[in-house]
Amino acid sequence: MPIRTASARWSGNLTEGSGSIKTGKGGYEGNYSFKSRFEEGEGTNPEELIGAAHAGCFSMAFSKALADEGFTPTSVETTAKVHLDKTDAGFSVTRIDLETVGDVPNVDAGTFQKIAEAAKENCPISRLLSPGAEITLNATLS
Repeated sequence: MPIRTASARWSGNLTEGSGSIKTGKGGYEGNYSFKSRFEEGEGTNPEELIGAAHAGCFSMAFSKALADEGFTPTSVETTAKVHLDKTDAGFSVTRIDLETVGDVPNVDAGTFQKIAEAAKENCPISRLLSPGAEITLNATLS
C-alpha cells in the first residue's frame, strides 16, 4: 500500500503567526492560523482536516459495506463534526459526530442502521481515532 503524505509550515509565534497545509499530491492546500483554529477566523485547521478525512473514509467504508450486503448506494454523504475541547491535559479532540445520509434503494431502515454502525467500527480512520475520542453516528436513509 502507498504511504500518504501531507506537510505544514508555520511562521511566527502561536497567536500572531500563520501557516499553510498541503497534501502530498496537491489535492488540497490551505492556510491556517490561531484564529482559524481556536476562534472563527478564515482558513482551515487540523481538526477540519481530520473531519474531512473521517467523513471521506466513513463514506467509502459505508458504501462498500452496503454493496457487500447487496445494497449498492446511489450516494452516501457524511459530515464529521470534530469537537476540540480544553481538558485537564490541554486541548484535545474529545468527540466526533458523524452525520450521514444514504440514498440506498431497496434497503430497510433497520438493515441500513446495522450496516452503518458496522462501517463506523471498521472504518480505518474511526479505528485510529476511537481510542482517544468518542465517535457518534446519526445515519439517515433518504
